[in-house]
Amino acid sequence: MAPIRRLVVDVLKPYEPPTLAFTQQIAEAESIAGVNATLIELDREVQNVKFTIEGEEIKYDDVKTIIEDAGGTIHSVDQVVCGEYIVEDAPTPQD
Repeated sequence: MAPIRRLVVDVLKPYEPPTLAFTQQIAEAESIAGVNATLIELDREVQNVKFTIEGEEIKYDDVKTIIEDAGGTIHSVDQVVCGEYIVEDAPTPQD
C-alpha cells in the first residue's frame, strides 16, 4: 500500500491541553516529520483546529490515538496525499 505523506484533519479539541502542547504531542509521533496547526473556530468549551501533518509514512491510527488520548476527536479527514512524493493541487478552470 502507498505510504501516506500528508494528512489534513479537522479536530475538535478541549481548551486543555493548549494547542501548542497538543500539536507537539502529534509531532512527537515516530512517523511524523512536521505538523501545522490552524485555529478555525472557538466556542465556550472546545476549539476547532485544522492539523496538516507530513511525514514519510504517516500512521493514521497512531495520529488518531494521540488526538483521542489528548481529549480530541477527529471531525473529518480533509486531505490525504499518498505515494512516493507529495503532489500539490493544480488550479483548474472550475477553481
